[in-house]
Amino acid sequence: MNRYASVTALALALLSAPIRADTAPPAPTTSSAPVTPPKLIVVISVDQFSADLFGEYRTSFTGGLARLQQGGVFPSGYQSHAATETCPGHSTILTGFRPEHTGIIANNWTDLSVARADKQVYCAEDETVPGSTSGNYTVSDKHLLVSTLGERMKAAIPATRVVSVAGKDRAAVMMGGHTVDELWWWNGKTFVSYAGRATPAVVARANAATAANIAAPQAALAVPDICKPRDRATSVGGGKSVGDGHFERAAGNASAFRASPAFDGAIVALAAGLVQDMKLGTGPTTDIIAIGASATDYIGHTYGTEGAEMCIQLQQLDATLGSFFSVLDTTGVDYEVVLTADHGGNDIPEREVSAGLPDAQRAKVDLAPSVVGKQIMAKRGITTPVLFGDIPNGDVYVARDLTPAQRKLVTADALAYYKANPQVAAVFTGAQLAATPTPTGDPLTWTIAQRARASYYAGRSGDLLVYLKPRVTPIPDPTRGYVATHGSPYDYDRRVPILFWRKGMAGFEHAAGIETVDIMPTLARQIGLRITGPKIDGKCLDLTKAGAVCR
Repeated sequence: MNRYASVTALALALLSAPIRADTAPPAPTTSSAPVTPPKLIVVISVDQFSADLFGEYRTSFTGGLARLQQGGVFPSGYQSHAATETCPGHSTILTGFRPEHTGIIANNWTDLSVARADKQVYCAEDETVPGSTSGNYTVSDKHLLVSTLGERMKAAIPATRVVSVAGKDRAAVMMGGHTVDELWWWNGKTFVSYAGRATPAVVARANAATAANIAAPQAALAVPDICKPRDRATSVGGGKSVGDGHFERAAGNASAFRASPAFDGAIVALAAGLVQDMKLGTGPTTDIIAIGASATDYIGHTYGTEGAEMCIQLQQLDATLGSFFSVLDTTGVDYEVVLTADHGGNDIPEREVSAGLPDAQRAKVDLAPSVVGKQIMAKRGITTPVLFGDIPNGDVYVARDLTPAQRKLVTADALAYYKANPQVAAVFTGAQLAATPTPTGDPLTWTIAQRARASYYAGRSGDLLVYLKPRVTPIPDPTRGYVATHGSPYDYDRRVPILFWRKGMAGFEHAAGIETVDIMPTLARQIGLRITGPKIDGKCLDLTKAGAVCR
């Protein structure tokens, strides 16, 4: 396999230490889990890495993802809420709280009280910055309402180092939290941080190496044998097809770089460099680094999840993580890894139909809140917009400048419209969800209303919550941009793998549907950190007893 995108990118960016050629995992162990706290916690979120993808490819992995399967394997964990997007998902991984408590209810929401003309708010921005918009924003952690594990660790022992690196600002912010030593994300051109922060030498080296990578053309990556049956084109209309891409890239094409395995190589390289340069795990206490590997998501959106592109990406990611763990091994630090995802993903409906899923389809444009709103305006004789929303599913907001009588009529009209639409599965009012108890028990059994409740936060969530039927993709026209997405309340978007690994840990596999909110209390227990404050949603897992709850 051509490993230019993973191993070479790492070698170029690190510069401070060679990467060992062998990426094979250590021999399996049957010993009990170590009883002393690890010196370094490494939390990896692979954006859009569904439990379905993990299940499809897990036997093909030979590098980092193979090593992780020698530890504690929960192949079907849950991002249990309905808002299966990047920002809400990342907000659960290291806080122990679901979005109904983190306040991160979507990537974007509408706030009609915002002073600026743009009423859409991005989850990781400060919308009060003069001149900003939801697309041209100042990155901020202000909307995250709870603390992360790293924050709690640093509050308990200030010497703790907290680091967060990701391909997306929202991933880095939501896993890093409000108090971090280093926090870096890719802005489309380079790795950046908050204004005023000094740029460490390792970040400068990584940026130079990544710029050189982008500046050079990328030849087609070799297609591994396991990917060849998937290497066939599928039309999405308008002369556009996906399924047989091999990541050829013209020199200077930063957008194509982002939707390729090379992107994860750069992200993980920077993380490895920060571990080395900061000597994480060598101090008096446990340090933590969070890594958001974002390429899988961009590839899923651009090509779908079941073509050659995703297959090649996962083989490359396996190699990249194998190289990363080899670098960590050379440090001699006792480290623990947790790998999961912020959400899953759904393939393009055109390929799903050919695979025997006849109900797969694309949403109609008449579901968009702006389109629905215009019909209601005409019906009620209202001359200003009445409905607001980002995409044709999820949060829909009713205008605040209506009279109480108009607002009641508009809400009733919108409810009736969406409920009658054959592509819609369920519609709830905010009041309905606010009155729904917080769900408990196995997330597999939760109703759509309970899943929606787990990501409902009054004041940010919509006045209406609209959910499309299974396999209805909310991208009406795939010829203009992305072809596939996520964001539904269904298990193909909710189910994610959760893997724990540490040298000396006895391996096990547990089929129970644990949640990503269980990660934080489990790690806290391992380092002896007492969780104070409001009761979290997650539970501690005893990794010495195949997933039993900690007592």
